[in-house]
Amino acid sequence: MGGFISPATLEQIRAASDIVDVIGGYLPLKRAGANFVALCPFHREKSPSFNVHPHRQIFHCFGCHKGGDVFAFVKEYENVDFPDAVRRLAERARIPIETENQPGGSETRHLKDRLLHLHEQITQRWQSALAGEGGQIARDYLQRRGVPAEAVELFRLGYAPEAWDDTVNWAKGKMHDTALVEQAGLIVRKEGSDHFYDRFRGRLIFPICDEQGRVVAFSGRILSGDEKTAKYVNSPETPIFTKGKVMFGLDKSKRALLESRCAVICEGQLDLIRCFISDVKNVVAPQGTALTSDHARILKRYVDEVILCFDSDNAGQNAAVRSLDILLASGLAIRVAAVPAPHDPDSFIKEFGAGAFVELIEGARGFFDYYLDRLCAQNDTATDRGRGAIVQAMSDAVHKTGNDVLRDTCAQKTALRLGVAADAVRSEFRKGRPRPEIEDEEPESAATQTIQLSQPEQWLLRVLLESDRQVEWIAAHLDLAWLPNPAAREIIGRRLGATEWPGLSSWLSQ
Repeated sequence: MGGFISPATLEQIRAASDIVDVIGGYLPLKRAGANFVALCPFHREKSPSFNVHPHRQIFHCFGCHKGGDVFAFVKEYENVDFPDAVRRLAERARIPIETENQPGGSETRHLKDRLLHLHEQITQRWQSALAGEGGQIARDYLQRRGVPAEAVELFRLGYAPEAWDDTVNWAKGKMHDTALVEQAGLIVRKEGSDHFYDRFRGRLIFPICDEQGRVVAFSGRILSGDEKTAKYVNSPETPIFTKGKVMFGLDKSKRALLESRCAVICEGQLDLIRCFISDVKNVVAPQGTALTSDHARILKRYVDEVILCFDSDNAGQNAAVRSLDILLASGLAIRVAAVPAPHDPDSFIKEFGAGAFVELIEGARGFFDYYLDRLCAQNDTATDRGRGAIVQAMSDAVHKTGNDVLRDTCAQKTALRLGVAADAVRSEFRKGRPRPEIEDEEPESAATQTIQLSQPEQWLLRVLLESDRQVEWIAAHLDLAWLPNPAAREIIGRRLGATEWPGLSSWLSQ
């Protein structure tokens, strides 16, 4: 969040966020006397036990017993921490959050608001262009690809007209500042001049949304013309868009991800749309095939397992292998659904049907089974050189897991596949084992261990330690369950209970 949010600001956000309006934006609420009811989003049920109380501004489910205020609902539904829930509600209510560690915060927020507004307006402009006379080429393309009208509407697809200055002139007519439109990546300055031209021209437009469903960038696909022209043109990074932190479709699939605890990761926008409308809704796509550590961190909030379902070509399969390090580091389990050549998920579903694709996903194999098959296909298993390359590659990959049981299992499977003794492969695997770090002769005592807390937890501790003024208010409003770190819960719990913790102040000053 960038610093401590004052109690007054929290109350301002709470007062501006009527719980019925907020929850009603997520769930279909029905009035029941003085309250509202719905099917609970946090557990499966056939009759509604989820209640919203307008007078008390709280919710409660009599089935799973979850409840709380508007902050608690957004935190639970969006699967974010408390500060992020506050931020999202503040943005919804258009309340700027300026904290002690955030100089110029209001200027930054104002710039982001202007960029979001600009992106929303150009999205509507391109939606209208798709439906208009000039959009026939894009509509024909969508028809050939079998994209139904409901998918076009759901994903807000559009068309950027084939002109060098359509967006330039549109922005002028809407009185948008040219510098802002350039900063948004919608127009590009001609080299050595003050003239601009459109970045997106004659392309089918895919709006890229953040987790809250706000348009933050675009991807434009070419519809016809020169083979030298890039198939896709994408927005550059801006103050509201970082490529490695945004996944296409996440705003629409996050509930399905939470319910299934599994994410199907495909390569492109059309692949994702085809999966989604075929009722495989727990699906996301990175911006390109490269997964980042931020992508993995975001997915970890929603799922425990990922199924890689990239294209069957070499680029797609290489991307699956490159994803290993990042996904393993996040603690996610990994499987691979190999779409048979020459298909991608979109063409496979169109040819064989959604049911066949679901079977493909359900039958996805563990990453190392897939990787062993791929290595054996790439190397000659009848030669010493080929077998050595396979064993070395498997050893390098499996050591990244840090799992001895998985390492032994992979050694056995590799040996069986190559027709050699399992002990020999185990021995080769041990040669590749990273050298263990030398442990201290004596473990650290509890008093000297380093406690790793998040920034919001550290800020909260500093506020609680610097004075007693906020202790009573925080004790009345803070649910310790909101704090993910057990050490933070214990320390803050002690502070709110007015119990001293020797040495804590010196630790915080480090």
